[in-house]
Amino acid sequence: MHIRTLLFTLLLPFCLPFCLPTAALAAQGHPTLPGAGLDALWVIPFVCMLLSIAVMPLAAPHFWERHFGKISVFWGLAFLLPCAFAFGPSVALYELLHIIILDYIPFIILLFSLFTVAGGVRLTGSLTGTPLVNAGILAVGTVLASWMGTTGAAMLLIRPLLRANAHRRYKVHSVVFFIFLVANIGGSLTPLGDPPLFLGFLKGVSFFWTTTNLFLKTLLLSVVLLLIYLALDALLFAREGRPLPACSRAGATEKLGLEGKVNLLLLAGIVLAVLLSGLFRLGTAIEVYGVPLEGQNMARDLALLALAWLSLRLTSPASRDANGFSWAPIEEVAKLFLGIFVSMIPAIAILKAGTDGALAGLIQLVSSNGQPDNAMYFWLTGVLSSFLDNAPTYVVFFNTAGGDAQTLMRDAPATLAAISAGAVFMGANTYIGNAPNFMVRAIAENQGVRMPGFFGYMLWSGCVLLPLFLLLTWLFF
Repeated sequence: MHIRTLLFTLLLPFCLPFCLPTAALAAQGHPTLPGAGLDALWVIPFVCMLLSIAVMPLAAPHFWERHFGKISVFWGLAFLLPCAFAFGPSVALYELLHIIILDYIPFIILLFSLFTVAGGVRLTGSLTGTPLVNAGILAVGTVLASWMGTTGAAMLLIRPLLRANAHRRYKVHSVVFFIFLVANIGGSLTPLGDPPLFLGFLKGVSFFWTTTNLFLKTLLLSVVLLLIYLALDALLFAREGRPLPACSRAGATEKLGLEGKVNLLLLAGIVLAVLLSGLFRLGTAIEVYGVPLEGQNMARDLALLALAWLSLRLTSPASRDANGFSWAPIEEVAKLFLGIFVSMIPAIAILKAGTDGALAGLIQLVSSNGQPDNAMYFWLTGVLSSFLDNAPTYVVFFNTAGGDAQTLMRDAPATLAAISAGAVFMGANTYIGNAPNFMVRAIAENQGVRMPGFFGYMLWSGCVLLPLFLLLTWLFF
């Protein structure tokens, strides 16, 4: 996919209203997918999409590299075509436009802008990937994640981490722990950190509520993970013979500093644009086949694209080249997540149906004798967030717990904390659990790091994270 093609895709929602017939723009109700009437068979394309990501890079790597975009589209169509046959073309078209316009396009625009802007920041100097330096990068990223978002912090710091460890033999563990901490757990303290918490903020949860109610949980998890990482990296560093970069061995030194500092201002602009889009409602600007495009969201997406354009104009191409910047990671994410988002439609519909849907048995597990079971809220929200979009998963369980932010904060803070922690923390369980996970993996592989496959990564998260989540359950839930 050429960058111009990617930019055209990002601008599609702004062009679409002028391309469809006027009748299609009428603000009329459209039949939607009946989540309560769907059985588990409708989730097969989504499961196959995940299995393709997990198995094919290992079983048929060359075929996957050449055709993963086509495979992604195939599994999307594997849902859409049966949907059109069973429920009618209008339902299939509405669900497709709904997921593309309201979820996929904003998702890719945000990732594209953060990827472009953060890719223009280059840390200069002879930063060497020793255990202490690496742990320091992870710690800084964990702190930044709650204030500039997990995606922003991950895009800003993954390249410095990779450059610092370019001379190291063992690098995979550093990227894996980076995903754990910077791309997920660090984003738990403010609504800016992760989309589920931002939705909670829009529903009335106080801005600093998660800061106070998740602080000890986040601190414990982060400190333990950093200590585990430090011990593991120290062991591997010693096994490598405590290597130094070639420039250090030759006595070459470069002063530590930053190139492309203007991109830090642009990053702040991205965070501000996202925050303002949630605070100020401009109403529906236009409807496309019954799908509303709200003014504040269109303004936000245009602002994000403008900030990405400014970054490209104001940053030296030579600096980006020295930073190892290429468009391949964002292109891979755009193609794969198209299939993920489309094939995920029935799974989200079933989940939203709550006790009326095929997952009714799971939803009913979150209460016992009329009282909320906080441990089950934590684990069910977390496990489903590991494979589905964690934002709608958060909303489902938020509503299951009562749906009133003031009541939850006052009378059931542990329940709200369990839902919030599950949605954010357990996004680290899989590559698709949170937006930046797959992006970090793609950037690392683009720079020569052989990352584990889908199941290989889950082996890491199962061995490292699940025991810590059990500890959190015992201590807090």
